Amino acid sequence: MNSSTCRLIPILACCLLLAACGEPAAPTPKPAPSELTRDDTGYFCGMIVEDHAGPKSQIKLADKVTTLWFTTARDGIAFQRLPEETRPILVFYVTAIDRGGWEHPEGDPANMIEAQLAWYVIGSSRLGSMGAPETIPFSTREAAETFAGEFGGEVQQLADIPDSYILGPPPDPAHVHAGHDR
Repeated sequence: MNSSTCRLIPILACCLLLAACGEPAAPTPKPAPSELTRDDTGYFCGMIVEDHAGPKSQIKLADKVTTLWFTTARDGIAFQRLPEETRPILVFYVTAIDRGGWEHPEGDPANMIEAQLAWYVIGSSRLGSMGAPETIPFSTREAAETFAGEFGGEVQQLADIPDSYILGPPPDPAHVHAGHDR
């Protein structure tokens, strides 16, 4: 090798190392939704999750060990928004009612979708499992609009749902339409 080639080798090696360092690491895949068991209880209420109809939610914390279950989708959203709940969230899933029906949509983990991808109906006459207003998740906007056409309410995405709907007091029951609450 001549001297100019010998000088190029370290320069090329440095360029390759710098190029490799600049590559972003591949994102860590998110864990799949957990399957509900009879032992899983609601984070806020302590009740057995599978004893309740309607949409559910689960949050997997960044420690990659802890899965928190909620008897409603609204409770999962509340956890995410409460300032005192500061534990980092790895992934947040909700049950899509259009995939699993109202009675027990959590029966199949395939019915769960990432919360930020769901379309929600808020303010409908259909109440959640605890008898309170619910944020009802759907996998498509069209399914949410069809539901809102039947039960009332507004179609929203997660970021657009007002904190007052999630964290505020429940509305006066006199404003809930009779016959559609369960």
